[in-house]
Amino acid sequence: MDAALPVVVIGAGPVGLAAAAHLSERGIPFTVIEAGDGPAAAIRQWGHVRLFSPWRFDVDPAAARLLAEAGWARPDDDKLPTGAQLVADYLQPLADLPQLKPHLRYGARVAAVTRAGFDRVRTAGREATPFLVRLDSGEEILARAVVDASGTWGTPNLLGAAGIPAHGEPEAAAFVESALPDVLGADRERFAGRATLVVGAGHSAANTLLALADLAAQAPGTTVTWAIRAASPARAYGGESADALPARGALGTRLREYVESGAITLLTGFGVQRLTVTGEQVEVSDGARTVVVDRIVSATGFRPDHGIVSELRLDLDPIMGSPRALAPLIDPNQHSCGTVPPHGADDLAHPEPGYYAIGVKSYGRAPTFLLATGYEQARSVVAALAGDWAAARDVQLDLPETGVCNSNPVLGADGTGADSGGDCCGTPAVPEPTGRGLATGIAGGLLSAPLVLTDLTPAGQSGGCCS
Repeated sequence: MDAALPVVVIGAGPVGLAAAAHLSERGIPFTVIEAGDGPAAAIRQWGHVRLFSPWRFDVDPAAARLLAEAGWARPDDDKLPTGAQLVADYLQPLADLPQLKPHLRYGARVAAVTRAGFDRVRTAGREATPFLVRLDSGEEILARAVVDASGTWGTPNLLGAAGIPAHGEPEAAAFVESALPDVLGADRERFAGRATLVVGAGHSAANTLLALADLAAQAPGTTVTWAIRAASPARAYGGESADALPARGALGTRLREYVESGAITLLTGFGVQRLTVTGEQVEVSDGARTVVVDRIVSATGFRPDHGIVSELRLDLDPIMGSPRALAPLIDPNQHSCGTVPPHGADDLAHPEPGYYAIGVKSYGRAPTFLLATGYEQARSVVAALAGDWAAARDVQLDLPETGVCNSNPVLGADGTGADSGGDCCGTPAVPEPTGRGLATGIAGGLLSAPLVLTDLTPAGQSGGCCS
């Protein structure tokens, strides 16, 4: 294949730009295709949210080297950036570097990726044939390899508990908000003085619930209901005091306190089955219980869209929708973030040589992705594309220690601890073994708690194929 052809990177988010930085360092031609009008378009939509990981885990090493050469002032490693700060203080300066800026194309959406003149069936000569990347505009780009870092933000999961739309879900769309609305800022008027139901048990749900509880204390008539499918909220509360990242542990601790105080009404074992619009409100039912609200926040996670690469030869796990080799390492039925081992190009490879999905898209439906993991994916994949397999397979992660003793740190305006210069505690931490994921204080998988199942058998009917 023509070595002068670029590697096409899809997506100019943190992991896509990290891949660009590594490609630049290795002198490999590249083009980054971004559908938004600037870098990190998805993060800009939740810029009001503060990350629970401090700056030291939010910056890719190759990107940091390029920025340092340009005189970049690195943010304080111990501070917690908001999404907006991550973009303004890191991703935008990175995208503006002369090594990257000429190779970034904004407002360009990829419509399809295939091999030039080859469909998925044809084999002879396939590996020597360039990729063909077609844009929505009809323009076509030839590439030596494709790195898909397009993410999953545009394809959220549905409210329906069975993975398909709940009855009436399309008709109730006007009442449903996507994940991470700016409850205390730009979106305040949609929630103040109204009843809101938050569906989901992850960090996005926790952030929104905490903001709504704060709003309820400010705006009379604001009520907050939280629905989860699990029988217990323990998994949603997370590791709390055992979490390696104090801010993440504090999410669970504060959430539990609001539930116990009654500021948030918790519905456990609630799987959304039906939505019914009744005038200016919507009824949400699990088949046995019904809650009537003004707004619904769907914080049910995201799923990858592999439609643009349907003519490539992919080996996807039938459950996770991730590369098959990666799936057992990230399966949320077995793992939390803290038990996901490091992984690189070998685990991300497909039968289509030269195509890799990295970043959150590589995780399929698993909700345990971390930025630091995505950066190591980018480094390993670019090393593989350069033919440096020794580096590609030397996968290591520098992740935080466990043993955090402060379960509810008071965060200052800059996201550091308000006491002792931001240090959460005085006792020494116990380091995680090299190559482990972020310690969450949660043993086992996120989905290991049993679900409460609603009996949908019509009245008068009993038995079945297995009774």
